[in-house]
Parts: sequence; structure tokens; C-alpha cells
Amino acid sequence: QLQLVESGGGLVQPGGSLRLSCLASPFTLNYYTIAWFRQAPGKERERVSCISKSGSSTYYADSVKGRFTMSMDSTKNTMYLQMNSLKLEDSALYYCAASRGALCANPVDYWGRGTQVTVSS
Repeated sequence: QLQLVESGGGLVQPGGSLRLSCLASPFTLNYYTIAWFRQAPGKERERVSCISKSGSSTYYADSVKGRFTMSMDSTKNTMYLQMNSLKLEDSALYYCAASRGALCANPVDYWGRGTQVTVSS
């Protein structure tokens, strides 16, 4: 069973930046399609970004394109979400996720517990 643990959330002012981390164990993230999702109160969970298992495909939601960057450090078995120019509407519980499938469209098999991001002045 793949375990995912997020960190890095917090309170930030509009226009600020945060970097979320997601440490995986005991299996290497190279075997999975990986993604970040978020869910705000009263809204459905949405996929924010994704990197396919092969690394050949990367997805970003339109709402975060140009502001968020997803990456992975294989040596640390950790995925990251760098979030810049944060907006009030980016406030949500952010989850990392992994799928055994090869595509970002495949269902998620493993979820982290989430880390809260609050953008407020």
C-alpha cells in the first residue's frame, strides 16, 4: 500500500507563494501517475495538476496555469506543488494522489490526508 503524506500548507497573503510537498513510501513514485487535487468548502474536489507515469504528459487546471508548477524528486521520493501568485480562490484542502494507471485521466488509487492552504489578507 502506497502511503502519501502532505506538508507545506499554511496561511499566506494574496500574491504570495507556498510549496507543498508529498512524501511517498514505501514504493517509488516512478511507478505511478501522480497528481495534486484540491477541495474548497462546498465545492467538488478538482484536479489541479498531474504528471503521467512516463513523465511525458503534464496537466494543469486552467485556473492555475502559469502560477503553479508540479515536480517530483525521485531521490527523495517526493512530489511538489510550487504555488505562486496565490489568489483568495486558491484556498482549499490540497491532496496529493497517485494512480497505477498510465494516464492522468485514470482513477486515483491512493490519497494523502490533505494539507490546508488559506489565502487571506
